[in-house]
Amino acid sequence: MSATSLSEDHSDSGGKLDKCSNKVESANENESPLQGLKLASHEVLERAQTQGRIKCTKCGGSRMFFCYTCFSVVGVNQAEIPLIKLPVKIDVIKHPNETDGKSTAVHAKLIAPDDVNVYTYPCIPELDGDSYKTILVFPGPDSVTIEEMLQHLNEMRTNSTDEPTVKRQKVINETEEASQVKQQSCPLERVIFIDSTWNQTTRIITDERLQALLRVELKTRKTCFWRHQRGSPDTYLATIEAIYYFLKDYHTLCLLKEYNGEYDNLLFFYSYLYKLINKAKVSAGKI
Repeated sequence: MSATSLSEDHSDSGGKLDKCSNKVESANENESPLQGLKLASHEVLERAQTQGRIKCTKCGGSRMFFCYTCFSVVGVNQAEIPLIKLPVKIDVIKHPNETDGKSTAVHAKLIAPDDVNVYTYPCIPELDGDSYKTILVFPGPDSVTIEEMLQHLNEMRTNSTDEPTVKRQKVINETEEASQVKQQSCPLERVIFIDSTWNQTTRIITDERLQALLRVELKTRKTCFWRHQRGSPDTYLATIEAIYYFLKDYHTLCLLKEYNGEYDNLLFFYSYLYKLINKAKVSAGKI
């Protein structure tokens, strides 16, 4: 579950999906929660789908679209896969019992390779000691919203430099100048997500190395993941969903910029798999 996430699995969906005909009628796209995204063309994935699974040239595993072990594309032209830059570094800590093929974190690594790293616990990213520069996205009673995050991080930064904390005044209508100051003062550099089933998160979330980090929860988003974990609320997102929605909110609420689809391509693979799986469900009479 990433930050708010779930156990994810499309490892065997590839075998089922490559048998799905493109002629199968899809569900009404107007009802898709992923509609309206500014995405690169899926034509490269459509061509790869017709080939079916092929062997990864690095590890020899049978894969479709990408290798979740080697973090490399398979059967597609790398030049046709979108690449984006992120405003902060993203680290994903994966539970050791989670199968590589069950994680959508690989999507983020493929689309933003310079800004995303995936670790298998007990390995975690090296923290520089300045806890106000890093947050952990994870739900819980001590978690704050993204709207509250900036204030908390700046208070942590102030306390770490032994400067007196200045009481923040509530301003209903911020001036443009005040907005610029707020934007420049954001100290966030790194965001950590946990990739695990809910029942397995305790081992990671209680690690003493993560205890100093501010925890942030995404409370207003709902998952459209096709293998939602039974018994968990629909606000528990797949890893790639959590990364995407966090960055989208961070862009507008913390960087104070209008969002124009800058991170939509993080969902490049996810949206295509979502569409294919819905087609398979329609064909099987499940939708």
